[in-house]
Amino acid sequence: MKRTVPASSPDAYVVGLRGWQADLVPPIRAAIRSARGLQEVIKWGHLVYLGDGPILLLRAEAERVLLGFWLGQRLRDIEPRLKPGGKFEMATLELRENDSIPSARVRRLVRRALELAKEFGDATKLPAPKKRGARKP
Repeated sequence: MKRTVPASSPDAYVVGLRGWQADLVPPIRAAIRSARGLQEVIKWGHLVYLGDGPILLLRAEAERVLLGFWLGQRLRDIEPRLKPGGKFEMATLELRENDSIPSARVRRLVRRALELAKEFGDATKLPAPKKRGARKP
């Protein structure tokens, strides 16, 4: 896999996008940035939005764009396409060429994610969620 140098800033990240990702990411980013209380940074090579800890990410890849929320499993009533996975009750929305998400829905997701962060604190410091179907000793 070819390694790339991470973008020097969020603006540089977006300017560096090509193809359909260059059309899809800017309106999603604008909807995210319309929320108060988020700091936009480059972390792990993509856009990450911080409050009291990480809240969400926006990552463009060769074949998809991911919109992920650290407490995203609690947002599936707003966006059923959010797919659970990973730690911290993470869930991601995978967008491919010709997919879309309305800006109003992105804003609603971000607002709710911020409310959850205020309620629960930094998602990376919460106890791991219990696995379903796990046996009790």
